[in-house]
Amino acid sequence: MQNFSGKHVIIIGAGRQGTALSRYLVEHGAQVTLTDNRTEDQIGSLSDLCASGVKLSLGGHDPALLTGADLLCLSGGVSLALPFVREATAQGIKLSNDSQIFLEACPATVIGITGSAGKSTTTSLVGLMATRFNEMKGERFKVWVGGNIGNPLIDHVDEIGEDDLVVLELSSFQLELMTRSPQIAAVINLTPNHLDRHLTMEAYAAAKANILLYQKQGDVAILNRDDPGSWALQNSVKSDLISFGFHKPPGSENGSYIDREHVCLKIGKDNLKMFPLDWIQLRGKHNVYNVLAASAIAASASLALPAIQSAVENFTGVPHRLEFVREFKGASWYNDSIATAPERTLAAIESFDEPIILLLGGRDKNLPWEKLADVIRRKVFRVILFGEAADLISNAIGPKKRGQYLQSVVRCATLQEAVKTAANQVAEGNIVLLSPGGTSYDAFKDFEERGECYRKWVNELM
Repeated sequence: MQNFSGKHVIIIGAGRQGTALSRYLVEHGAQVTLTDNRTEDQIGSLSDLCASGVKLSLGGHDPALLTGADLLCLSGGVSLALPFVREATAQGIKLSNDSQIFLEACPATVIGITGSAGKSTTTSLVGLMATRFNEMKGERFKVWVGGNIGNPLIDHVDEIGEDDLVVLELSSFQLELMTRSPQIAAVINLTPNHLDRHLTMEAYAAAKANILLYQKQGDVAILNRDDPGSWALQNSVKSDLISFGFHKPPGSENGSYIDREHVCLKIGKDNLKMFPLDWIQLRGKHNVYNVLAASAIAASASLALPAIQSAVENFTGVPHRLEFVREFKGASWYNDSIATAPERTLAAIESFDEPIILLLGGRDKNLPWEKLADVIRRKVFRVILFGEAADLISNAIGPKKRGQYLQSVVRCATLQEAVKTAANQVAEGNIVLLSPGGTSYDAFKDFEERGECYRKWVNELM
């Protein structure tokens, strides 16, 4: 654990990560300056931070702040290409973030989970498995779930004990700076995402690989046998490996798999039947993979089978991930606002057999749309586009062709207008699916706000 007493630390980004880290560092004796491009009117009141001793520098990043700085900490949305960050690097100022500092300070075993999609679902399910196990043991320890999902756990690291268990979701933004790995590290899949930030797939994959690179002997890595991107990281594994996939792992490999409509686990010479597939409450093949991943992770953490079974039976998903909102006009309306990449929208479409009215749009992340466009032409009944990426997506889908299943493509200025348009188009037996494929930053602060507004507007339909 670092000694921050008397250190001069600059933190970029006054969101959840930046403010949580500011509180932690001040409490540990650091001199902290929090800087953000936004003004306080745009961010909201930061009076509590100021009262604790944090200095604010808002409305831009003044290069003079770097004078005498010992450490520069980046929030997740801050690019390494930012001129202020480049200047800090040129001056030899060390870079870090809240997740790195958390791992350095945390005394408990940490399960770290990353991936291009499904990491929130997998993290939440593993957290429930651990909680069920703890309850069965008479609550001998505490389970902490957070990171990129929920609250930054740096806020609670001083409360965490050696016997506790941490389940930590990690994004590529957090991982690209990290030089420490969790004791149990999972990469559940690796497909194109955030290329607007990382620019190349190679840079994106390298950031994800950091979750494995600093493991030690006795640690455990979890990889997806069926996903080429995840499985390609085998060469980065420096610990024990437990994999997951639809088919039984070959030879002496350990992992979870499906056999005769059951999720099973192979460890050494033992093959354990864990639970039937029909216990899984979540829709879609991608969610079966999430459950396989969570089962492999839970096994690596020595969580008892009854706890794993109880969690799977009772887990109904996370907000904004294929979340059922309501029935209206005989149709089922779903909120999949967390789908911020075309691959995730594709997975959502594959979860339904009914005619789909798809609400698609937001801000593009420099990702390919062609594969999704092909599936839309074959499997989606109607498309309603909204947001910045509407023209880009429309061009990818192209004009209507004879024989294709897709009947219409309509453009709307806003998501609210798209909801009203869907209400006019919908028929009994349809699925209305918000699964944008783009980020929310053209109109909302994050995917959660977008999903909450969608819920509200759908529930207001009369």
